[in-house]
Amino acid sequence: MSAKAAPDGTAPDPAQRAIATSLLADLPASLRTRVLTGALPVELPAGGTIYRDEEDPRCFLIVAGLVRIVLSAPDGRTLTIRYARAGELLGAPTIIGGPVPVSGELVTNTHLLVLNSRVLRHLGQTEPAVGWLLAREVTQRLYDTIDALADRAFSSLRQRVAHHLLDLATAQPDRRLVAPITQQQLAEAVGSARPAVAKVVAELRDLGLVTTAAPGIAILNAEALHAETWSRPVSSG
Repeated sequence: MSAKAAPDGTAPDPAQRAIATSLLADLPASLRTRVLTGALPVELPAGGTIYRDEEDPRCFLIVAGLVRIVLSAPDGRTLTIRYARAGELLGAPTIIGGPVPVSGELVTNTHLLVLNSRVLRHLGQTEPAVGWLLAREVTQRLYDTIDALADRAFSSLRQRVAHHLLDLATAQPDRRLVAPITQQQLAEAVGSARPAVAKVVAELRDLGLVTTAAPGIAILNAEALHAETWSRPVSSG
């Protein structure tokens, strides 16, 4: 679904575009307005965290940027569950089931709408259309978890390399996104030989997605690199 121009012919602002491409666009206009009651716009720099499992339930709509949802083990290992972009919701499962053991990390500078959790929970319980929207969103999150497991077991080397680079990427002082890893370490992480991984990195470099840079591999286009990973959308029916 594409965002429509305003009546005066001007392009919609980023928040309007994000809403128009989100699940919220399927709600009647009056009900969508109620869902957005009390929503607060927030702009945050890359490298921050917007949610941890010890925090109160909250739900966000991404207006711009890329957010990584990470499950962490006590020993420091992590599993990336999903990457979320403009028009996607974050945190809907916490509205229904309470805190979940994940964190939301900002891969890029990110603009969010923080939805009013009490309003969203109330409407989910009293308005069938909102309840169905939340059910669809939670179902998508289940698919994300299945995809994360499948990515580790079934994806191609190129997909695994792209996923792992995004998984490791951190914002540098100069705002670059860099995965602090050597090609040998990357090969070990994705379970392949260094020459094969070097070939994949060269292909991604030729596409303008990455480049080598201290202290590792710099990501030049995070969203395009994310497109190289495997994902599966849920039906909107």
